[in-house]
Amino acid sequence: MVSKVKIGLVQMSMSGDPKSNLRKALGFVEQAAAGGADVVCLPELFTSTYFPSTRRSRAAPETIPGPTSRALSESAKKNGVALVGGTIYERAGRSRYNTCLVFDGKGRTVSKYRKVHIPQDEHYYEQDYFEPGTKYSVAETGKGTLGTLICFDQWYPEAARVNRLMGADILFYPTAIGWVRGIEPVEGDWKQAWEAVQVGHAIANSVVVCAVNRVGREGDTNFWGGSFVCDQFGKVLFRAGEEEGASVVECDLGLAKTVEDGWGFMRNRKGKTYGALAK
Repeated sequence: MVSKVKIGLVQMSMSGDPKSNLRKALGFVEQAAAGGADVVCLPELFTSTYFPSTRRSRAAPETIPGPTSRALSESAKKNGVALVGGTIYERAGRSRYNTCLVFDGKGRTVSKYRKVHIPQDEHYYEQDYFEPGTKYSVAETGKGTLGTLICFDQWYPEAARVNRLMGADILFYPTAIGWVRGIEPVEGDWKQAWEAVQVGHAIANSVVVCAVNRVGREGDTNFWGGSFVCDQFGKVLFRAGEEEGASVVECDLGLAKTVEDGWGFMRNRKGKTYGALAK
């Protein structure tokens, strides 16, 4: 198994032109690959503005395979990187999903994950658009085993644990989250909690966590960026600001064994006591 892996994070803003957004994303993938990235991750719903902020968007879903998935496959092959393709608004028969594809360095689709946890809050009306997925997916890419979860999944430790039990070395969270004008965060600092809960997943599961957010103001929402990578014991290796760009961060997958050997978080699990989690 590889030990050192370079992760490319693509943090970007989106316009109302899907083709322009796709071109920008592919340009950033190429930039990350040129910077030595082995694996590159795009943000959630990166070909459009965040349409679930309203309940009556005319956003058009697409099939998989389709134009976006084919372009991502070609990019992965051209640049020789494993590519976590953000997410696509997928049409599958009469159903609609928020779907993340992973491609290996030859452009082959090695994972397809449909977002399981779907929020329904003011300015995040995702249940109006997406049905929940029903299973998790990890993929061996030659650059580590990659697990993919999506945005609101970030708040659920069960999802992170399942991915780790399935063999994930790195958890990727393509994301679209920010501050909303007119909504006071009375419970506390949203951004601080958002990062903290994911760092907790990294420690509890001895897994690298990579969250990739969008940036920019779209209507009443100001997406805060803050994309980050943390190691298996919670050290933040990189944290972006609010600017666009492709960043490359090296992480050591071998640290997982060191943490497990010393702390035993996985080997000391008591699975027979966790039955209530399935209720």
